[in-house]
Amino acid sequence: MTTQLQRFDDPKSPEGRIREDLVEAHRHAWTRLANAGTWWTGTERVAIAAESRAAAYCRFCRERKAGLSPYAVEGEHDQVSRDRLPPAAIDAIHRLVTDATRLSKSWVEGLADEGVPDTHYVELLSIVVCVRSVDVFHRAMGIEPEPLPEPVAGEPTRRRPEAAVGGVAWVPMLPSRAASGEEADLFPGPMPNVIRAMSLVPEAVRWLNELSAAQYLSVDGGEMFDFVNGKGPLDRAQTELIAGRVSAVNECFY
Repeated sequence: MTTQLQRFDDPKSPEGRIREDLVEAHRHAWTRLANAGTWWTGTERVAIAAESRAAAYCRFCRERKAGLSPYAVEGEHDQVSRDRLPPAAIDAIHRLVTDATRLSKSWVEGLADEGVPDTHYVELLSIVVCVRSVDVFHRAMGIEPEPLPEPVAGEPTRRRPEAAVGGVAWVPMLPSRAASGEEADLFPGPMPNVIRAMSLVPEAVRWLNELSAAQYLSVDGGEMFDFVNGKGPLDRAQTELIAGRVSAVNECFY
């Protein structure tokens, strides 16, 4: 699979080269996206990705975000996944992309009554996060978005980790440093809660860790907690300044 990053990369221009670990991380991300996950099929996962892209241009989302409450505006999303995803899943994708600062615990818990239980929601969230992470990187580099992959046939594993407990976040998650068995690789060291919150679906954590290691700071490599050394041409302070500013502009929950 030849990615857009590889087409953009110019081996004759050191300034324009894209690190191989980034190219490989994006390629692997698209392979994960195309295959069945823990709770969604490959077809559904690609549909979630397509809907996350469509949400950025949704007229109804713009009107709702401008309203005093997201429930004060009636309408229908400009959607591309009708009949492939439950209506509640489509709404969740659009809200995650366009109005995440007004999500609530009661809203997340209420999704189960509409056909999107906590397990499905966490996997859906991981797809939205990872696809938008790749898309934003492309946009920042002036590269066309990566075409979405063709879904691969297969059934979800439907495995819920037994050690996941509720009461700390909006969804159950594995206790820090307590992962064992098939989840023993998830927490090689202190794990930021923003990643641990996805541990109800261990594969979501692995996917996010892989992308984070290439695009930001590696947890298992110790970079996340190394405030002296930077990654690449930026030092740690510069990296955090940019990350903090981008988070503020995007109204990041954290």
